[in-house]
Amino acid sequence: MVCVKQVPVTAEVDLLVDESGRRIDSRGLVMEMNEWDEYAIEEALLIKERIGGTVTAITMGPMSSDSILRRCLAKGADHAILLRDEAFEGSDAYATAKTLHAAISGLEYDLVFTGARSGDHNYSAVGGILAALLGVAHAQLVKKVKVVNRSLIVHRELEEGLEEALELPMPALLGIQTGINEPRYVSIMGIRKARKKELTVMDLNNLCLNREEVGETGSWLKVQRIYAPLIEKETEIITGSPEDVVGRLVEIFKYRGLI
Repeated sequence: MVCVKQVPVTAEVDLLVDESGRRIDSRGLVMEMNEWDEYAIEEALLIKERIGGTVTAITMGPMSSDSILRRCLAKGADHAILLRDEAFEGSDAYATAKTLHAAISGLEYDLVFTGARSGDHNYSAVGGILAALLGVAHAQLVKKVKVVNRSLIVHRELEEGLEEALELPMPALLGIQTGINEPRYVSIMGIRKARKKELTVMDLNNLCLNREEVGETGSWLKVQRIYAPLIEKETEIITGSPEDVVGRLVEIFKYRGLI
């Protein structure tokens, strides 16, 4: 199972906040597959080519998200699942993980892949929460995967350029880091074949979830306001005796709420 996500292309774009003041206005933005998910689907396909099995791509989003599922199918995925319902709108990482769990828990799988993070919200939380809900082993920022019988040898990225090697039992969930492989190009033939393949579309009723469990109602994190930070440039040069300088600094710290 590979969890993928559609995200907006925001490079060299002036982002605007929508009328609600709580979301980015996505109208006119080009949508694409999350960069980290490109590496996740590629790693799943490489494992399939080495030892066999099937690859299923799954995403939660509007009907337009079918384009990234078609991309996964064109690359070589066997099946694709779209979780689509207006009730899912406004889901945070927890509500998203609950929805994915409802879809995945009833299926057979040995490995679940996610991207290490997403290019929009950048929470890096869905994978860990989903692993906890599924009750499987979990590793984040994975740079190398080797399947040995019913176990995994994974290398994960740490700070300061270090790596950690772990042995995990299967089933397991891995958050894939960029650079683990070289994602393949989508061929014209693959695109044509992907257009003819059926997608499995599931909504709230198919997943046996209540409306209160998903969307904003089922979320732990609720966005109150999104705004662009004010650009303020003000330099104050403090002169005088050490006592005068310290006194002025204390006044500034108190004014800024630091003490």
